[in-house]
Amino acid sequence: MTLPTTSARRIAILPDAVADQIAAGEVVERPASVVKELVENSIDAGARHVRVEIETGGKTLVRVSDDGIGMGRDDAVLALDRHATSKLTSAAELVGITTFGFRGEALPAIASVSRFSLATADQNGAGVEVTVNGGRMERVEPVARQQGTTVTVRTLFFNTPARRKFLRSTASETRACHEAVLTLALAHPGVGFEFHADQVNRFHAPAGQSLAERLRTTWGRELSDTLIPVEFAAGGFRVQGFAQRPADARPTGRRTQLFVNGRPFRDNFLVRAAEAGYRSAIAPGDRPSLYLDVLVQAGDVDVNVHPAKLEVRFRDRIGIERVVEDAVRHALGSLVAAAPLGAPSWPAPLPAASASETASLVRDLFGERAPSSGASWPSNDAGPEIAVNVQGMPVMQVFDTYLVYASEDGLVMVDQHSAHERVLYEQVMKELTGGRATAQHLLVPVTLELNDEELDAVESHRDVLDRIGFEVAPFGGRTIALNAVPNPHPRFDAARCFREMVADLARGRFGGWANRMERFAATYACRAAVMAGDHLSEREIRELLLRLFATTLPPHDVHGRSTIVQLPVEELERRFGRRG
Repeated sequence: MTLPTTSARRIAILPDAVADQIAAGEVVERPASVVKELVENSIDAGARHVRVEIETGGKTLVRVSDDGIGMGRDDAVLALDRHATSKLTSAAELVGITTFGFRGEALPAIASVSRFSLATADQNGAGVEVTVNGGRMERVEPVARQQGTTVTVRTLFFNTPARRKFLRSTASETRACHEAVLTLALAHPGVGFEFHADQVNRFHAPAGQSLAERLRTTWGRELSDTLIPVEFAAGGFRVQGFAQRPADARPTGRRTQLFVNGRPFRDNFLVRAAEAGYRSAIAPGDRPSLYLDVLVQAGDVDVNVHPAKLEVRFRDRIGIERVVEDAVRHALGSLVAAAPLGAPSWPAPLPAASASETASLVRDLFGERAPSSGASWPSNDAGPEIAVNVQGMPVMQVFDTYLVYASEDGLVMVDQHSAHERVLYEQVMKELTGGRATAQHLLVPVTLELNDEELDAVESHRDVLDRIGFEVAPFGGRTIALNAVPNPHPRFDAARCFREMVADLARGRFGGWANRMERFAATYACRAAVMAGDHLSEREIRELLLRLFATTLPPHDVHGRSTIVQLPVEELERRFGRRG
């Protein structure tokens, strides 16, 4: 380091006012930041009801009122000093901090760039109002009010015009403030919230709501009714919340909210981990809505890594990502994830199904003489139109497309093509990552003429083609010969399946899949599965259902469409006038 040659002093201590404005730049980015910090303080103060008012997007007014414990005169004055807080007394307490406002920077930072007033009263009823103008305390005077606190912030950034001119339009800032309130309302369904923008009530949520009720209030019934419960625990982590049913996921319009121990935060990697739980259950490009609360030991997460407390750091990053993915996949694997008819319900979270429970389910549906998952379908058994009743459970095929049976909760309908597609996809993924399928060798090879793109696709996928049973050999020019083919069911047209599959691969129709194996398995499963209109025998119907329930995600095919649709008993009774 080269020291200056002159004696002029180059380093100086910043004035308090400038230091406060720099701190304000870290904590207060826009009016929504003010709303977030003040509402968090209210929640930490034990408020049961929080009222937020803004004008012109919060540029001219932000007011947050609560019915929390309030403060006496000395605490109200001290709260406006930098690093003054009631939430922390030593550095050791930073590990495992559970409150929101532990930095002690929000109030003085906000007061340094606004015309600020704090009116508060504790349980003794002695109210006080502190008025600050641009960081300078002007008045401390008694005020009559009930227990609680009201913070009023006017003309934000009035003394930092460079910051003020970067604020967005009134509509944009209003939306950001609204979103900040909604996020905290989701984190605390037991607390009541009001949000008023330009004297218009934009949001109201009563205190004491359940999480499902709060989701309906904040996200709307249309979206919230597409959600299914998530409840999963492993390795010291617990994940709870809701995930969107795969059939309802769309490329746009999704909502995502993450919490850790009830604290909202942002983490794109955890969102991707949750989306990985949907792999092979939604179409590439679709983005599901998610509400997930990760519960960990307080000492295993560091919330003190971002000035605005928007990010956190996990001690076991890989472990938490794996648990989030498994939690979503477990939720989707339940029949609850199948698209219902009629009014959706909020079912209780399902526990993880053990192998014995799965076997019991299969016995209930198919009886003790159920065919093994490795049995092959018979080729000459036409079977009756309606399958016979096994242990009180009739199963039938309608329109040569859907398999229908009754469960304890209602009527269950299964799309036979989607079901077989799911079965084949998971079977092929096992073969591609482990051994290889048993191929059927042909007495007379099938020859097919392909174009250049299709020949390239065959060459690039030759190893995986061989693993699932397609033995391909060049036959001269653009012609190839199939010497062996897989045998997934009696009506399987190997040549048509191979040609359509190669055409799909050549044209990149499955280009959004995470990796080549998944893309290939999905393409093959789609083309090899039994089709709508194929008549299935009784044995085939039952074995297809048996294999479907043995998969990890029975309710969805590889495109995200529903495999299973449930019509609850309550809906049947309502439609027949037995229930109001």
